[in-house]
Amino acid sequence: MTNRVPLSILDLAPVSQGSDAAQALRDSTELARRAEDQGYARFWMAEHHGSATFASSATAVLLAHVASATSRIRVGSGGVMLPNHAPLMVAEYYGTLATLYGPRIDLGLGRAPGTDPTTAAALRRSTGQLDSFAADVADLVAWFAPADRVRHLTVRALPGEGTQVPLWMLGSSLGGASVAAALGLPFAFASHFAPDHLTQALEYYRANFNAAAPTAQADRPYVMAGINVLAAPTAREAEVLRTSSIAMTAQIRTGNPGPLLAPDERLLDGLDPRIASMVDQFQSVRAVGTPAEVVAGVEEFVVAHDLDEVITTTYTWDPELRRRSYELLADAWGPTPTPTV
Repeated sequence: MTNRVPLSILDLAPVSQGSDAAQALRDSTELARRAEDQGYARFWMAEHHGSATFASSATAVLLAHVASATSRIRVGSGGVMLPNHAPLMVAEYYGTLATLYGPRIDLGLGRAPGTDPTTAAALRRSTGQLDSFAADVADLVAWFAPADRVRHLTVRALPGEGTQVPLWMLGSSLGGASVAAALGLPFAFASHFAPDHLTQALEYYRANFNAAAPTAQADRPYVMAGINVLAAPTAREAEVLRTSSIAMTAQIRTGNPGPLLAPDERLLDGLDPRIASMVDQFQSVRAVGTPAEVVAGVEEFVVAHDLDEVITTTYTWDPELRRRSYELLADAWGPTPTPTV
């Protein structure tokens, strides 16, 4: 057994066919409660807009609800798509969360819009270019700083000052890695859906990390990466349950997103070869099977990329089976250390 790293959950409040967004949000809240009891380190929620698949558009609102239903687990954004928002409002939202719930709020930041181009235009913010994005991140660091360091600022985030909400950079390419390295931020790579540049991005990030940057949040490179997981009592059941995720990915990648569909064994060998190849590439970073098989897959992923943490994502049509999967994984993984970032 390798040394265990902290294990976390990324949730997008998936909506199942036959259900609705209200139930999806209740299911996410219940998942967070159970994740806390099972020893997961973080419960992050990701921002998506205009999606029939996910109900996590108003991420800060959802995180307030989740934080009020838990007491110990770290709660945060995985992430806030900063081009969609005025940085001051992000500082106020997450500063308010930290004021309400204490030092267990994380702020992960991304450059993508988290939606289609038309919806992105309706959000009416910036393009996420690297130079303006880095400036926005620097503003956030300044607004969260202790009061004696921000009194000179013309604009102040209140609440927010003094909360020192920890910032993470999210990414799926060298762009995110370069910002994380230059600003000295911990880096979360989205390998659960965009694995192609994982090795290259981590190499660049580690080689160029600037611990002396005024914005630095860590004294060394610190990496978390995403992996798709699904644990069940038998490997066959896990593979069948995964067909809901296969269908979801196929729908999204072909421009026809919709709610999560019930499992369909025919999808295990009945997809059009081109779509099957697309799905396999999109979800190539995964560990599916019995709890022991999933643990082995996650361990292999940690060792291969020298990860400091792992963040997992799971999709099943039945929310109770998603919760079961996380419980089986937590039991098999065992106690984990407290994150150092």
